[in-house]
Amino acid sequence: MTVGVHELAFVRDLVYRRSAIVVEAGKEYLVEARLAPLARAEGFASIDEMVAKLRTQPANALHFKVVEAMTTNETSFFRDQHPFEALRAEILPALRKARSVSRSIRIWSAACSTGQEAYSCAMTVREHFPDLFGWNIRIMGTDLASTMVARAKEGLFNQIEVNRGLPAPLLLKYFDRNGVHWQIKQSIRDMFEVSQMNLIDPWPGLPRCDVIFLRNVLIYFDVPTKRAILGRIRHVLAPDGYLFLGGAETTLGVNDSFERVQVGKSVFYRPHPGGAIQ
Repeated sequence: MTVGVHELAFVRDLVYRRSAIVVEAGKEYLVEARLAPLARAEGFASIDEMVAKLRTQPANALHFKVVEAMTTNETSFFRDQHPFEALRAEILPALRKARSVSRSIRIWSAACSTGQEAYSCAMTVREHFPDLFGWNIRIMGTDLASTMVARAKEGLFNQIEVNRGLPAPLLLKYFDRNGVHWQIKQSIRDMFEVSQMNLIDPWPGLPRCDVIFLRNVLIYFDVPTKRAILGRIRHVLAPDGYLFLGGAETTLGVNDSFERVQVGKSVFYRPHPGGAIQ
């Protein structure tokens, strides 16, 4: 299915208004690839026919399905390895010392997709920090797409997904066979709570976080949206907290209330001590 020029403009505007995701010019192929299956599933003969229907209706479920279809849900267990090595070797030991009185640590995986990033954090805690088992370790995940939230809650993954980045010993230790799939054990799922949240909407009830993973998310936003989200991140991140971004992302020149820290091959960001929140 192809998409017309005016229909493409409508989709780009809809996606930006609902999610702040920028669908760049020249990405017609991406719109066609992601919306063609949705159009067929909804009983339309073409994407253009589906868009014509969207134009005549106020915001409804189909509008949100289009936005969800246009989101990128690329993820894997222990993606890029370095952030999780920093979590194991640098961050959790520091937080264990700093939170010895409250015995509470909060980790937020924003745009968590199917939950593999958050579950990687949970397995890191379980595997390397048995002395934290009595602590209140709260690992939160949020995502724009309701389909991703449902999958993250279920913790059910296919063979290809567990083959990407997940060491075989951890697969055997923390997962159970479920037909042709693998399901992460209940003890790990109990460490993780996931909910639907749009990063450009209000963040009600979000607690102060010690570690935030916002990896490979900002690349889809324009500069004003990046600046706004990083400003809100700065408000919910603990003064001695840690922020992880993707390899192609930075706070530099966008929000200067963070400082970049590199430990080995790992890069993360921390609030500037005494710096003004932007």
